[in-house]
Amino acid sequence: MLKILAVAPAQPDAPTLVTDLESNGLQVCARCTCAAMVREAVRHAPDMVIVWDPHPGEELFEAARLLESAAPAPVLVFTSDVRAETMETAIASGIDGWVVNGYAAGRLRPLIQFTSARHRQMRQMREELGDLKRRLEERKLVDRAKGILMSARQISEDEAFRLLRSASMHAKLRIGQVSQQVIDSAHYAEAINRAGRLRMLSQRIVKLYALAAAGVEAAGSRALLADSVTQVEQSLSVLARTLSQPTFGDLLGAVQGTWATVQAGLGGLPVSSRTGVLDQEAERLLELSDRLTQALENAGLTPSLHVINVSGRQRMLVQRLAKLALLRSGPAIAPAEPLPVDLAPTAEAFERGLAYLHEIPLSTPLIREGLARAEATWRDMLAAVRAGAQQGARITLAASSESLLELFDALTREYEQSMQMLMG
Repeated sequence: MLKILAVAPAQPDAPTLVTDLESNGLQVCARCTCAAMVREAVRHAPDMVIVWDPHPGEELFEAARLLESAAPAPVLVFTSDVRAETMETAIASGIDGWVVNGYAAGRLRPLIQFTSARHRQMRQMREELGDLKRRLEERKLVDRAKGILMSARQISEDEAFRLLRSASMHAKLRIGQVSQQVIDSAHYAEAINRAGRLRMLSQRIVKLYALAAAGVEAAGSRALLADSVTQVEQSLSVLARTLSQPTFGDLLGAVQGTWATVQAGLGGLPVSSRTGVLDQEAERLLELSDRLTQALENAGLTPSLHVINVSGRQRMLVQRLAKLALLRSGPAIAPAEPLPVDLAPTAEAFERGLAYLHEIPLSTPLIREGLARAEATWRDMLAAVRAGAQQGARITLAASSESLLELFDALTREYEQSMQMLMG
């Protein structure tokens, strides 16, 4: 026996809907007004909802829309409303049967059967359409993921698809889900790399400004300083275009605002008297850029993204150590003597990062070679740091810090594009 939820206004001229349904051998599980339709449908789970409303309004249509998601059931409406636009609204709301000026007890059973059949058919069509859309979206995701893998690792389209399919089987996920993970990993990996560059550039700018102000390869330092400004602008532009504004807009906006202050301090020729103020603003830029980078790592939900953060941070640490060494005024430091407190934390943080990158299983021959070169160049840089304010030492310090920057740029890019990273 079909269970029917009867919906009708409580007024004297309402038809004897409940009596008529029961006389047709149907069970009326409840009667309510339109305002309670969804609640009663959820409570009783009827096989059909039958509505009598001579002049239905938005309340009925909104209830029908909610019913479709909360407790799907065929909806049959008896009404006196002859307007075509109301009929269109009814269809768009998911109402299956719409009978105008045609209520009669003897017509209930055939109309119920017709409405049930139409509801089943429409539901099947919606499911098929949803499945088709899902397959189309999945195909788009697979194509995007294949493109990422092909570009990152220089492999063929067939090989990229085999990797996705193998990962899908291994993880017991649909290939579309695996493809989405690859896309997300690539997105966050690139964003972390770019945001991490902002950290590095905050320190490199002060280092180059100090070198130019001190007359150490002044023309080259000014050229690299201008290049650093361009890199900041490019990174901020890309991040503003690719990051979610509701999610990261406040963090990125803070970086942009502080960068405007730093940039304003770079006007004119570098002079030593302005270096301290510039350094203070750059420290704020470093703090905010690091906050953005960490938020991106946390949002990525992939443990391997931490590797990109650490590798990218190494770039900042070498620039920071070079900056601190240039700004300090003190004698040379003997090889057996520990670094002073203003330098030691940065050097120790770099060496911890280097040890971490050596230990992790995420590695390739290029990565191992890059780490070995970085270790050798780091020793040269430390020697220059210890040599103090000697002109030759400053030139070596500038050169080795730039060499380490190039090495960790390449390493971070290799981590970003590594197969293990992209496949999670």
